[in-house]
Formats: sequence, C-alpha cells, structure tokens
Amino acid sequence: MQADHPAEAARLRGPLTAVLVTGPSMAPTLRHGDAVLVRPGGRPIRPGDVVVAVFRTRPDLLVVKRAVRPQDGGWWLRGDNDLITDDSRAYGVADVRGRVVARYWPRPGRVPPRPI
Repeated sequence: MQADHPAEAARLRGPLTAVLVTGPSMAPTLRHGDAVLVRPGGRPIRPGDVVVAVFRTRPDLLVVKRAVRPQDGGWWLRGDNDLITDDSRAYGVADVRGRVVARYWPRPGRVPPRPI
C-alpha cells in the first residue's frame, strides 16, 4: 500500500487509524480493497501479528504484512500470499508502525494472528 504523502508513512495518528489494503500480497487473510483499523502502540508486536510497517529500503512505501521475527532492531515481514514476494525477501527489515486489529469493510471482523 502506497502512502499518499511519503512523510505520512513515518507515523500513524490517533488511537486507531483506518488503512486501505491494496494488492494481493495478504490474500486470503486480507484482500485488495479491504479497510482495516490499525493501533499504533498498544501491546508489543508478536510473530504472527498483521502489521502496518515501512521497509527501511523503501521509506515511502507503507505496507500491510505479517510479522515473522524481530531482526536488526526491526521486523522481518511476509505476505500471506507466497506467490507475491514484495515483502522482506525483496526489501529487507521493516519498522512496524502499528498492529492491524480489525477489518471494518467490506467484511467486518477480527484479523487474528497466525502462527508462523
């Protein structure tokens, strides 16, 4: 997901922030066009959580991915769709900006963590 303003990719505002998912990298968990709520802060990120992050090599790109493991002071991220490799395999370590807590449109519901 591309941020409209690169400076906005650095931080999320408010207790919950709405984010629109673009692209197929998180299918089947999240689909292109899904709208999710993201909580910056809160409990620490755990492996398996779906997060919003910025790759250190692509600071202009805000992404929704699954946290795999902590690495080099950031996180190694993967998409749920193994056919798409626009994750840490291509861009390296990312800095997490928040954790996805729910999908509110078009199919409202929790976005549960998944064991990695």
